[in-house]
Amino acid sequence: MEIDKSAILHLLRSEGPSDKAELAATSLPDRVSTDTHADLLARLGVDPQELIEFAAGKAEGAFGGLLGHK
Repeated sequence: MEIDKSAILHLLRSEGPSDKAELAATSLPDRVSTDTHADLLARLGVDPQELIEFAAGKAEGAFGGLLGHK
């Protein structure tokens, strides 16, 4: 599944101040594949399943359209 980078940045920033959000901002593409980028997501401390659930919840609100499909 592909997720917009902004959803990942929002998730990381919602957890409080961290260098992880800045690393994600500079190292992830605009559309992030939970499969292709699994290693980088793990280094950022982001569980792909948690990310999918987070983005799915936001897709119904202000962050509509964050989810995409491979």
